[in-house]
Amino acid sequence: MQSNWLTYALITTGLWGLWGAFTGLPSEHGFPDTLIYVVWALTMIPPALFVLARAGWRIDRDRRSVLLGLTVGLLGAGGQMLLFRAVQLGPAYLIFPIVSLSPAITIALSFGLLGERTGKLGVAGIALALCALPLFDLQPGQGGQGLGLWFALALVVMAAWGLQAYFIKLANAGTSAESIFFYMMVGGLACVPAALWLTDFSQPVNWGWQGPGLAAVIQVLNAVGALTLVYAFRYGKALVVSPLVNAGAPLLTAVLSMAVSGAMPTGTKLLGVALALLAALLLALQPETPSSTQPVPGDAA
Repeated sequence: MQSNWLTYALITTGLWGLWGAFTGLPSEHGFPDTLIYVVWALTMIPPALFVLARAGWRIDRDRRSVLLGLTVGLLGAGGQMLLFRAVQLGPAYLIFPIVSLSPAITIALSFGLLGERTGKLGVAGIALALCALPLFDLQPGQGGQGLGLWFALALVVMAAWGLQAYFIKLANAGTSAESIFFYMMVGGLACVPAALWLTDFSQPVNWGWQGPGLAAVIQVLNAVGALTLVYAFRYGKALVVSPLVNAGAPLLTAVLSMAVSGAMPTGTKLLGVALALLAALLLALQPETPSSTQPVPGDAA
């Protein structure tokens, strides 16, 4: 089953690419981002129940599994909560390029602590992916912006999401993928009260189909992509899976956005698309090399 990592990674890339292309539609129709988070947390429930049913409703309850699973869930959800606040305080065109560097954290930890290695194509792909990621959101020529709390929050979000990917890989060494995703769901739901608290209900909220209904359809893509990401990390190396998905998904988003709008990207975004395409190709072509750590087999999807 080790070769399945690429299939799962590509599925995640496709789902997250679609999600990225359309995720802004509900907010454009008057449904706040914080409530979109609530909808996303709820859409985690169906795929979690589906895979648990396939696994015979077995949930790993040992201390390690619970601790790592909840850590994964809370790092992802908590990072999203902090991102809401960061965007309120600072410029998105600087915040998102910073956050997009989270795979660098994953790669460093996987290399140093898990003993993961890859070949020359993989190294080249990782380097190109890290160069491409900030370019998708970087907007040169914007006015100067002083560093403040938003900068610190952006760094925390970058670290949280980089750590989350590392802990997904670490948890897979002794916990079933189904259990990991279950605890991710629990962590996401645990942050729902914070999202509701951050919502400004004094402003009009679109409660119609183009609000929560549209958000649910779009966020299912995110939720199922998170599930397949867990399986990708289970069978693949974190230092390869993370840059592949994080570069490939924005690449697909950019292509879809171009198709919908009929506009071609220019400047740094065009360079990011080119680098991401080359990075994804190199990472996919890199032959598998032995790693000092392997996940425990037996509960594959």
